[in-house]
Amino acid sequence: QVQLVESGGGLVQAGGSLRLSCAASRLTFNNYAMGWFRQAPGNEREFVAAINWSGTNTLYADSMKGRFTISRDNAKNTGYLQLSSLKPEDTAVYYCAARPYAGSSRFSQDYAYWGQGSQVTVFS
Repeated sequence: QVQLVESGGGLVQAGGSLRLSCAASRLTFNNYAMGWFRQAPGNEREFVAAINWSGTNTLYADSMKGRFTISRDNAKNTGYLQLSSLKPEDTAVYYCAARPYAGSSRFSQDYAYWGQGSQVTVFS
């Protein structure tokens, strides 16, 4: 069974940075596009960023472009989301997701596998 495990979340002051990791197992990692989504209490899950299998194509939500950077290391079966210039409104649970045999997507329904989430809390 495919597993995605996020790590790297935590408590950070506004303006600070965090790097989230998503370790994948039991899949051929470079057959999957990866996405990051987030969900704050009382809100729907929203798209953050996505990357294709080779890392040559990336997508970002407009509000996060320039502050967040998605990347991947296929040799390590790991995806990353660098969060910079964090704001209190970035507080949420961040989820990674994997989409098999297709390109990156902004739509959560396109992803077949999900991690358990990593909490990011930004205080002012």
